[in-house]
Amino acid sequence: MSTTSFLIRNAQMVNENQVQFADVRVKAGLIDTIGKGGSLSPLPNEEVVDAAGLYLLPGAIDDQVHFREPGLTHKGEIETESRAAVAGGVTSYMEMPNTVPQSLTQDLLEEKYQRAAQVSYANYSFFMGASNDNLDEVLKTNPKNVCGVKVFMGSSTGNMLVDNRKTLEGLFTECPMLIATHCEDEGTIRANMATYQAKYGDDIPIRCHPEIRNVEACYKSSSMAADLATKHNTRLHILHISSAKELGLFRNDIPLSEKRITAEACIHHLWFSDADYDTKQTLIKWNPAVKSSQDRDAIFQAVLDDTIDVIATDHAPHTLEEKLNKYTSAPSGGPLVQHSLVAMLEKHHEGKISLEKIVDKMSHKVAECFHVEKRGYIREGYYADLVLVDLNRPWEVSKSNILYKCAWSPFEGQTFKSRILKTWVNGHLAWNDGKINEERAGQRLTFEN
Repeated sequence: MSTTSFLIRNAQMVNENQVQFADVRVKAGLIDTIGKGGSLSPLPNEEVVDAAGLYLLPGAIDDQVHFREPGLTHKGEIETESRAAVAGGVTSYMEMPNTVPQSLTQDLLEEKYQRAAQVSYANYSFFMGASNDNLDEVLKTNPKNVCGVKVFMGSSTGNMLVDNRKTLEGLFTECPMLIATHCEDEGTIRANMATYQAKYGDDIPIRCHPEIRNVEACYKSSSMAADLATKHNTRLHILHISSAKELGLFRNDIPLSEKRITAEACIHHLWFSDADYDTKQTLIKWNPAVKSSQDRDAIFQAVLDDTIDVIATDHAPHTLEEKLNKYTSAPSGGPLVQHSLVAMLEKHHEGKISLEKIVDKMSHKVAECFHVEKRGYIREGYYADLVLVDLNRPWEVSKSNILYKCAWSPFEGQTFKSRILKTWVNGHLAWNDGKINEERAGQRLTFEN
């Protein structure tokens, strides 16, 4: 942890549903003092960061990323993707278990934590994976230092498709931790795929993707997960909601602290629609699929009215060579973690969402949903995971400034009005106006039981 003291002065601090003129002092990696803007005087030899005209946010916490290590490191690594994360104002992430090998045992899970301790620029946690036959291993997971259990109730690799109803009943009955689910009904998808292959052979147009992985496939699986969670009083978090129909499974009439079933929206489902397949082609092929503009707009409204609780990325890099294959061969997923915060800030510039709501959904509510200890807010005594943003310093996404190992982005050519100037991780300046600090200060996240 950083032992230095520094003072951020005269910032517009976006925190706890307010924008306030504030000074923030950081000592030994923690937020030491918060005062009115201009009220805190520098201590002897204390570094001062002049934030006049800039916005100070708590670091974003991304609850769904795939950093591809171990086994898929030609696509991405913990080191490369966490570097991109801090460049984008993401100071903590929760990574998924479908690596090679899959994180289906406690030993394999711990190996990922040990690797991240060596190379991660951002704070980290890794989900324990569930399969059809590893319930005993799942139940050994420590909820104090592991974010949750991931269940693929839809297509995945190897043994990670959990499609056995008895297995699901066992998980939802016995698992005391948060269960995060990918919900798409495999039977529906396979039947749809057979229909489209009969029509098009091996040359299915990309525009058919949301028809193959359709609303019905999503709703059938999501509703089953919600039913299981309700039946067993399980803490369920449904990832990457992609259709308006699924929104009826969630509540916004109670606070998040009382919800047993929560939901996530991802950047791509808030930004793109099926109209974009013509230009973006397989670069925006995700599972679940990007669907209609009506679905996109309904999901955005659900974020605003608290039906959906958090915003994440499902950052899932593949090489450009892989992505540019024809539809049946191109893998699903894309890199997003460097551009998630600026993408949402662009929606703020468009008048569609407030700064306070962006921070609420990308920082506050993620911390609350997962019971993350001492992160997600700008509070005295909390870790100094902070982001300084200039809302009026436009830049264009190009090959020259993309930090993902895969070296491409679905946002290439997009001009964003906002720029991430500085990112602090545990008080350590990890990103400074376009440059990464090669010292790594990421820590393992811990959780309140």
